[in-house]
Amino acid sequence: MYVMDITICIGSSCHLKGSQDVIRILERLVSYHHLEDKITLKGSFCMGECTNPGVCVDVDGERFKITPSETESFFTYEVMKRLGEPK
Repeated sequence: MYVMDITICIGSSCHLKGSQDVIRILERLVSYHHLEDKITLKGSFCMGECTNPGVCVDVDGERFKITPSETESFFTYEVMKRLGEPK
């Protein structure tokens, strides 16, 4: 079974940009959609994207920069699409 790894930067720069909120939102969405067996959420200290806007989020090796307010749409259009799940 395919398990998607989502890594959220929790370094100081991303922390100031709202990484804790991004984590909480992703945890809620994974639980709401019952995807605990398909998605692994991880934290990582500095991922080297400090000067970019938004929190650095890595999905299976592809990096994104998202804000807490963009997290739900990111989940719908990137994560669910990759899983082949209905929105």
